[in-house]
Amino acid sequence: MEQIIILGLGNILYGDEGFGVLLAQRLYAHWDFPENVEIVDGGTQGQTLLTFVERADRLLVLDAVDFGLEPGEILLRDNVPAYVTAQKIGPHQNSFSEVMGLAALRGTAPNHCTLIGVQPAAMTLAAPLSTPVSESFEAAQDKALEVLLQWGVAPSLRAQPRHLSAAVLDTLAQNYA
Repeated sequence: MEQIIILGLGNILYGDEGFGVLLAQRLYAHWDFPENVEIVDGGTQGQTLLTFVERADRLLVLDAVDFGLEPGEILLRDNVPAYVTAQKIGPHQNSFSEVMGLAALRGTAPNHCTLIGVQPAAMTLAAPLSTPVSESFEAAQDKALEVLLQWGVAPSLRAQPRHLSAAVLDTLAQNYA
């Protein structure tokens, strides 16, 4: 059975930058997935994400990405750019594209990788999600579920959401009330 990893990227302390993590956490809290599906709060972990990328046959990446679109606009891409640069200060300096580049160099990249990105409006410390990004949240969740259905995964809605930390619940409540 294929290993599918849903990877939320970003930093919830910086407004729209936390979109990918919050979407992954919401999927985890509200949906039941088969055993071959793992939801990962990738945060800003850098090179340590390589372990998850290499384990995935199919990788669904959720992130806020500046595509130069209108704030809150969602983009679906079937590939995540992969590249590697030479100079690093430490293992946390890698961008996610560099993580994908390392996996490609090692011959361990996922067979399929899809990115669901949202165009951020504001990435300010201690800010909630901007209105346009918050309003696009349900559509992004629907896109994630559509991709998973195309991959043969049919999650079921949970009767009771899973427990999340108080900080995450507060952030979700602020942004999606």
